[in-house]
Amino acid sequence: MLYSCIGMDDKLLAIGKTAKLLGVSIDTLRRWDKKGKFSSARIGSAGNRYYRKSDIDLFLGDSFAMARDWAGNKIPYEPDQKYYCQTRDVFQARLEHFQTELLVENKNTFPSLISAISGEIGNNSFDHNIGNWLDILGVYFLYSLTEKKVVLADRGLGILATLKKVRRNLDSHKEALRVAFTETISGRGLESRGNGLKFVRGVVMRNPIKLFFQTGDAVLTLQQNEENFDIEISEKYIRGCIAVIEF
Repeated sequence: MLYSCIGMDDKLLAIGKTAKLLGVSIDTLRRWDKKGKFSSARIGSAGNRYYRKSDIDLFLGDSFAMARDWAGNKIPYEPDQKYYCQTRDVFQARLEHFQTELLVENKNTFPSLISAISGEIGNNSFDHNIGNWLDILGVYFLYSLTEKKVVLADRGLGILATLKKVRRNLDSHKEALRVAFTETISGRGLESRGNGLKFVRGVVMRNPIKLFFQTGDAVLTLQQNEENFDIEISEKYIRGCIAVIEF
């Protein structure tokens, strides 16, 4: 849609500045605009893309910004205890509480699926970093039923380091992320991360869910009925993994 005027309270940012803030490429923003994932305001006869600052803030959200800062910060620190699961037991207890709250809100089977993929991603962090945490062990786990959003992050080895133990030819985070979400990996426990993320992909594709997933500098976005997906390179590097589930 071409916008000839914008409200006075709406601060507009050019596509290049917006791409830098979101940590994606300009081409990614153009594709998201065409798919309706993140729409722009088209200004002037040339139809240049601009983005409302309020939309950018809503897209990022404080929860995502906090998790990304923690996962990508060069200086390790423990996050707010409200969102920090240092051990698997703590994570499982909070996950069960999350599922109970979801079921109160919605009686059908959909909440179980949201809980299942959240648990898959969170448990992967413990399964694949045990004994190998680089500094801060555990998982950042925040959810909001109002925003219908789940955020998970860790400061672990990341998917590339995990899969290179059985796929030694992998040489980029982008390729490792593609393999993890599309190819069947050995059933041995150490490499099961790839199989678990295929399960996550299947659930997202069959249900009204959006997924953002980053490991290293590779970013994947996926939503319902999206058979093919793009993996982009982000300017913001994540030491382990970060995932945002929207439902």
